[in-house]
Amino acid sequence: MGFHNVTHCIFDMDGLLLDTESLYTMAYNCVTQEYGKTYSWEHKAKIMGFKSAEALQKIIDMLQLPITVQTFEDKLAPIYQEVFPGCDLMPGAEKLLQHLKKHNIPIALATSSSEDSSDLKTQKWKHLFDLFDHKVYGGSDPEVVKGKPHPDIFLIAAKRFPDNPDPSKCLVFEDSPNGVQAGIAAKMQVVMVPDPQLPEDVFKNATLVLNSLEDFKPEDFGLPPFVA
Repeated sequence: MGFHNVTHCIFDMDGLLLDTESLYTMAYNCVTQEYGKTYSWEHKAKIMGFKSAEALQKIIDMLQLPITVQTFEDKLAPIYQEVFPGCDLMPGAEKLLQHLKKHNIPIALATSSSEDSSDLKTQKWKHLFDLFDHKVYGGSDPEVVKGKPHPDIFLIAAKRFPDNPDPSKCLVFEDSPNGVQAGIAAKMQVVMVPDPQLPEDVFKNATLVLNSLEDFKPEDFGLPPFVA
């Protein structure tokens, strides 16, 4: 299949490990509909993986909303506080992370969310997110100057492993087209688990496309296999 063996794994969070994408859609629509505008899948596909402020500015521009990013954020904050602490895991996420940790495979989180936002979303799953060797929060980390689709976040995540592996030895897990672009730009292989509503033409750059993390076979990339 042409896959190369890896030694380290880097994970996106929203839509890949946590089922938050529908919550974001609902929250954004709560605000945009105040101005008679609907935030649709067409818009969502363009901003998935962006840093929060960049995503909100893009929505404002696309829908021609008469508000600032700060106002948008202020209106979203109470909605986030209400819905994010209850978010669920995506299928296969816990099994895969526990498996990699058990076999001492270094793992990192590389999310476009800020640290505060991530803490809110992972409240229920702290035991799982504590498994990561380190976490890079693109939305608040000063070292992440450019968000996805730029490679910065994945290169920084790789560099922060104690053994500073070559990017080619890192396997990225992503759900968004922008995230896949970022991983490829970082010279890493990328496993994509896209939302079924995304058009297939955005999958073409991914190393491997899966319906679910449950379908991932670690041995395809030289990692210890699941034991039945």
